[in-house]
Amino acid sequence: MAFNIGLSGLRAATSDLNVTGNNIANAGTAGFKQSRAEFSDVYAASVNGSGKNALGSGVLLSNVSQLFNQGNVNYTQNSLDLAINGNGFFQTSNNGEVSYTRAGYFGTDREGFMVNNFGYKLQGYAVDGNGNLQNGVISDLRIETASQAPRSTTELSQTFNLNSTNAVPTSWQGAYDASIAGAVDPLNPTAAEVTAAEATGNATFDPADPTTYNSSTSTNVYDTQGNAHVLSQYFVKTGANEWQMNVLVDGRNPATPTSTTPYSMGVRFDANGQLNTSSLTSSAAFTVDTSGRFTLNDWVPAASDGGEPPVWSSNGADASPTGILVDMRNSTQFSSSFAVNAVSQDGYTTGQLAGLEIDDTGVIFARYTNGQSNVQGQVILASFANVQGLTPVGKTAWVQSFSSGEPVVGTPRSGTLGALQSGALEDSNVELSDQLVNLIVAQRNYQANAKTIETESSITQTIINLR
Repeated sequence: MAFNIGLSGLRAATSDLNVTGNNIANAGTAGFKQSRAEFSDVYAASVNGSGKNALGSGVLLSNVSQLFNQGNVNYTQNSLDLAINGNGFFQTSNNGEVSYTRAGYFGTDREGFMVNNFGYKLQGYAVDGNGNLQNGVISDLRIETASQAPRSTTELSQTFNLNSTNAVPTSWQGAYDASIAGAVDPLNPTAAEVTAAEATGNATFDPADPTTYNSSTSTNVYDTQGNAHVLSQYFVKTGANEWQMNVLVDGRNPATPTSTTPYSMGVRFDANGQLNTSSLTSSAAFTVDTSGRFTLNDWVPAASDGGEPPVWSSNGADASPTGILVDMRNSTQFSSSFAVNAVSQDGYTTGQLAGLEIDDTGVIFARYTNGQSNVQGQVILASFANVQGLTPVGKTAWVQSFSSGEPVVGTPRSGTLGALQSGALEDSNVELSDQLVNLIVAQRNYQANAKTIETESSITQTIINLR
C-alpha cells in the first residue's frame, strides 16, 4: 500500500512541477493565463462504503484550472495591438473555426483583414457601403486601404459678424449718387431708378481694390474630382442695415469662368443685428428656400491655363448636381469688427490612408491625408458564464465547451465587458516569485514521497531477510 501511496505522490508532485514549469515558461507570453494544479485525496471504497478508520490510498490530480485574473497592460508602438482591461475575450475565426483569446497581437494581411500572429481573423461588426455599423451582424473585420474617393461640396455653413459701424464705400456711394442725380426726379426716384442706381454702385466693385468693399472671407469648396476651389464672399455696405454680398469662385463668375462679374445678393439685418432671412430673394444665381438658406446655382469648376494673362475654362469636373446650399442664418451685424466665427463645408479631395485609431469601445477609425476619418468596423468581445469551462487549445486560445456555456457577445464597455486599450498588450498574469516558491514546494513534496517509497522498500527487505 505504501508503494502505491508514494507513487501517487510522485505523480502528483511531477504534475505540480509540470504546471509550474509551464507557467514559468509562459511568463512573457501576452494574454497567457497561469494554471494551478488541484489535488484531492483518495480512499479505497468497500461494498458498504469506507469505515471511520479507513486508511488513505494516496493523492489524485483532480483538475488543472486556469486563473483568469487581469494581467498588466504594457504599451507598445503598434496601434493595432489591443489589450482588454476587464472581462471578455477577442473572438477570432480560422476558416470558420471560432476561438477566443486575450492575446491582442493584431495586424492586417494582404487582403486588409485584421489578423493575429497566427493568421486568425479578428471578428466584429462591419460597416455597410455608407459607413454605418451593422450592429448584430458578426463578420471578419477588414480595413479598407484604398484611397478615399473625393466628395463635391454640397453644403456650406457660416457664422460671421459684419461691423455695423462701417461706412458705405466711397466708390459705391459716388456711383449711386451720380445715377440718382440722373433720375427724372432726383428727390423722389422711382423703385426702378433706385435699383438701377444700386446696380451702378455695384459695378464699381473690384476684388483687387479693398476700397470697393468693406469685408471679405474665403472658403475652399470641392468639385467631383476633388479639386479645391476658393469661394470668396465680399460684403459691401449699401445703407443702414443693408449690404450687398458678391460671390466669386477662383476669382471668376461661378457660372462663366471667362467673366469676373460676381454673383450678387442683397443682405439685410433687423434693428437687433440679426439677419433678416425674409429679405433674401431668389435669382438666376441663388435659389432661396423657405428657411432662409440659399443655393449657389450653376457653378462650373474652372482651371487656368497658366498663361499671362491666364485663360480660364472648365476643368472637366462637375459641381454637386444639387448646387451648394449655403446657411448663414446665424450671422449678425453688431458694432464690432468683422469676424468669421464658424465655417464648415462637407466636400473633400481624395485621401490616402494615414493611420488607424481604435477607441475603448472597439470602434475602428481610419484617418486619411485629406483630414477625413471613416469608421471601419467595431471589435466585439465575448464572455462566458463559466470561463473555467473553456477548453485551452494552445496558441493562447480557448474554445467553447459544454461546461463553459454559450458566449455572450457585445461591444467593449457594454454590460460587464471590459474596455479596449489600443496600442497595448496584456501581459501574462504569471507572478514569477510565486512560481519559484511553488517549484521549491513541489521539489520537497517529490523528495518526501520518494522517501516514503524508500522506507517501504527497507521495511519489505527486512521482512524478506527474516529466517
